[in-house]
Amino acid sequence: MPRLAFAQSFWDGYDALEKPVRAGVRKAMAKFQAMSAAELNADKGLHLESVDKARDPRMRTIRITDFWRGVVLAPDDGSGVFLLVHVLPHDDAYTWAAKRLYSANSATRALEVRNAVALDELTPLYESAARTADRLLFADVSDGTLRELGIDDQVLRAARSLADKAQLEAFSTLLPEDQLEVLQYLAEGFGPEEVYRDVVAVRRPADAPAEPVEDLATVIANTPARIRLITGGHELEEVLEKPFDAWRVFLHPSQRRVAYRTSYSGPVQVTGGPGTGKTVAALHRVKHLLGGSGSGRILLTTYTNALAAGLRDMLGLLLDDEEELLARVDVTTVDAYANGVVRASSAGVPKPIGDRDQRQLWAKVVKQLDLPFTDRFMAQEYRHVVLGQDIHDLDAYLGAQRRGRGTGLGPARRRQVWEGVERFEKLLRDRGETTYLRVCARAARLLDGEPAPYAHVVVDEAQDLHPAQWRVLRAAAQPGPDDLFVTGDPHQRIYDSRVSLGSLGIATAGRSFRLRVNYRSTEEVLAWSARLLAPVTVEALEGEGSDSLAGYRSLLHGRRPRAQGYPTRQGETEALVADVQALLAEGLAPREIGVCARFNLSLDAAEEKLKAAGVPVLRVKGQVTHGAEGVRLATMHAMKGLEFRAVSVLDVGEGTLPFAREITPREADPLQHDADLLRERCLLFVACTRAREALSVTWHGVPSPFLPPAV
Repeated sequence: MPRLAFAQSFWDGYDALEKPVRAGVRKAMAKFQAMSAAELNADKGLHLESVDKARDPRMRTIRITDFWRGVVLAPDDGSGVFLLVHVLPHDDAYTWAAKRLYSANSATRALEVRNAVALDELTPLYESAARTADRLLFADVSDGTLRELGIDDQVLRAARSLADKAQLEAFSTLLPEDQLEVLQYLAEGFGPEEVYRDVVAVRRPADAPAEPVEDLATVIANTPARIRLITGGHELEEVLEKPFDAWRVFLHPSQRRVAYRTSYSGPVQVTGGPGTGKTVAALHRVKHLLGGSGSGRILLTTYTNALAAGLRDMLGLLLDDEEELLARVDVTTVDAYANGVVRASSAGVPKPIGDRDQRQLWAKVVKQLDLPFTDRFMAQEYRHVVLGQDIHDLDAYLGAQRRGRGTGLGPARRRQVWEGVERFEKLLRDRGETTYLRVCARAARLLDGEPAPYAHVVVDEAQDLHPAQWRVLRAAAQPGPDDLFVTGDPHQRIYDSRVSLGSLGIATAGRSFRLRVNYRSTEEVLAWSARLLAPVTVEALEGEGSDSLAGYRSLLHGRRPRAQGYPTRQGETEALVADVQALLAEGLAPREIGVCARFNLSLDAAEEKLKAAGVPVLRVKGQVTHGAEGVRLATMHAMKGLEFRAVSVLDVGEGTLPFAREITPREADPLQHDADLLRERCLLFVACTRAREALSVTWHGVPSPFLPPAV
């Protein structure tokens, strides 16, 4: 009986189809699944038809509705696996199918597709120009090396005609995905060995055949990241009913080798820009560890409650709600876990207070002791030095290194600071209060020397964790194989945390991996957003050296982001309403549109105008209810971990980003001043990279200095 598979190219357009067309897809696929090979080839209802003058003789179309056709790649013998690759209007379907050629990559063994007709038409034009070029883009890479990296004859000819990266970009929508990524890495200056390691090796299944094969079923099996094979009777209905959920936890090639490696000898670090699948890799690592021979418990943790709730939902989806496996995983924030450790060992636990209350308490300390420091300075010194290094007495503080602090302190001034620290902690005790980081410090001490409660700890969004939180996590699992699996992106660090993992006993040398391919947002959104961070240097996740977005790219393309200023807030808000209405008219669902701003005041104005225009809205203050309808409105901080087809970022003006009250004056501490500005930049970067297809950035008055010069 024929089997059915779905290509990623099908899912990319499925959500945008109108409801009657999606219903036609479900009906046609259900009918397809119920037919035998003989019935399928003889059936007139599905109208399985060849494509005239197709570059790939296996191309077929099937009837979806009177005006829509599904494009299918059929096996040579008419049985086996049929791959649905696209759904288009009738004439467009035949035109699209006639130009495409599917083949097996000689290096990765995966199925890939190209616009063969357009490549044949475009390459000679570039070859003519190449004859007069001073230097060609891949002049230093031999044909043999390119072939070893999976470049075939047609793509090799095109590659040899290119003079620069802009010309490679012109070919990007025509080339097979794996081969395009190889060429893009080489164009960025990566060596062939690095390209083989980071592109070919991670995409080639461990059990792939030694020699390339063209059997469609085998090649599809080698392409699990871009093809979903339907194996059960109820799976088809579930996948088509919830296509977004079906792919939310789907693993791509650059993540699979990292997530499913049999074992690591110690802590693992996985970094990468937004949309590269770090969270998905972490979830699949949990699944892999659950399938091991041991029965130990796993802690899956992150920074905020909303992110933890999202992890919990996605893990349930990945494990198909297998209660026995889910029961072995605790999904919570680091602070909540630490609080539980402390509560388990003590009847009374002080109440943690937030940053605002702490600042008020520090202001009281400074006034009572007449200290020559500001409340902001004292709060930062306490956070970064005292708690950061787990300092308990004056002698330890007098000898402490103050890395990252730009204000020098001699012994006398350090004694003044320590007097303030002791007064602050006494005030907390007197009020029956504490801080979240002090709870973490206490939890780490309680765990130290005791049997570790977890066999494995998996950490997501690691860039925002404080050293006190890392000490809890280090103590939660016994050091050894597969103890810690850490994912994060320092470019998305939106809280004031600095850490050196090595100093905390978390050494990842030789076990660090970088994900460079974004599977969520378009290249246009990513390139524009990356320019926000271009003027600055971002410290690496482990606290040593810098991190870079070099080689970070998307394989998707779409409209260019729009950046626009307005004279007044009212004008900006009215333009937002018009933009949202236009997106809804294009077919986007309200829940697929996100609107964010630095402050709730801007969101209040947006909500009022949207509601007045009859647009449903939903304020995001914690976990998002995925099924609830309404345009999502959220602060930039609340946008972390979310994604939308279209995002509007409001009020990106001079007085908002950076927000002066959050910036330490340069004269007070130049290093902290720079760190505060970087954190504000990263916040804007996070907000913009929540967009999958369309991004709009607006302001009223003077634009933020963070915006790219072209704005």
